[in-house]
Amino acid sequence: MESYVLEVEKLNLAYRTLRGDLLAVNDVSFSLKPGETLGIVGESGCGKSSTAYALMKMVPSNTSIFTGKIIVDGENIMEMDDADLRKKVRWKKISMVFQGAMNSLNPVIKVGFQVAEPLIVHDNVPKNEALERAKELFKLVGLPQDFINRYPHELSGGMKQRVVIAMSLVLNPKILILDEPTSALDVMIQAQIMNMLKDLRKSLNLSIIFITHDIALASDLCDKIAVMYGGQIMELGAAEQVLPDPKHPYASKLIGSIPTLRSEKKLDFIPGAPPDLVNPPTGCRFNPRCPYRFELCEKETPPIYILDGGRQVRCFLYKGKG
Repeated sequence: MESYVLEVEKLNLAYRTLRGDLLAVNDVSFSLKPGETLGIVGESGCGKSSTAYALMKMVPSNTSIFTGKIIVDGENIMEMDDADLRKKVRWKKISMVFQGAMNSLNPVIKVGFQVAEPLIVHDNVPKNEALERAKELFKLVGLPQDFINRYPHELSGGMKQRVVIAMSLVLNPKILILDEPTSALDVMIQAQIMNMLKDLRKSLNLSIIFITHDIALASDLCDKIAVMYGGQIMELGAAEQVLPDPKHPYASKLIGSIPTLRSEKKLDFIPGAPPDLVNPPTGCRFNPRCPYRFELCEKETPPIYILDGGRQVRCFLYKGKG
């Protein structure tokens, strides 16, 4: 039997708004093995970041629906109270680098202490020992150890991002969620951060959930790709399956819109706009924009069909084939 460090089953998350409930995450399921990397890609507003916050159980006060199972290292954290979650799981088993996190560093505190602080607060580690651990982490993420005495304004954007990644690793988690970790960086620094993440995954046997708009980055790092649309996973499978031969019409158009260096393919595009998640379309979420839609697509929500190789596709085109 395969062991998983993370199992997500039928996860749903909705926010209360003036217009009604906004279902940001709908019936999302996936699993993650030790040392495996899952890339979550899709348009803005498709539910990628909401999924990440749900996995950390860091949902806002206007949450109206939050159901499903999130099994971290064998424990369903949905059944845990906040005190146990903070003590046993959050940052110790699963941690997160938030979108734009490098701008959240405290400007008047040295970055070394900001990395060391969780050890001091949560594990009662003496300050000197905690700072030594911070030095080790700085070396691990490619920063000079004497940078622990610098303030955030003395660091470049890429250096700040490395500091934030070091902060997320200070309590030795098994799972690291990265929400758009390279979106504010130039191409050269992006490449350095990606190479660092590959090294961390290998040296720490770290399981990673990599959330990005950039499918090229996901293809470079990830073992599996999940394509999200309208709060649902439309296609999920091994990167070598999904990227060269996407099966879901949305995944096909999304990947077809990416230019390539080695071919002169005609770029695809997706007509229309993403769905309103307060009043989503009936049936398949993608049906108003799908060139292959037929009557059933407008009436019923498609289930997940399992194809050869374990690939999952949420589309009636594969009814009877999986």
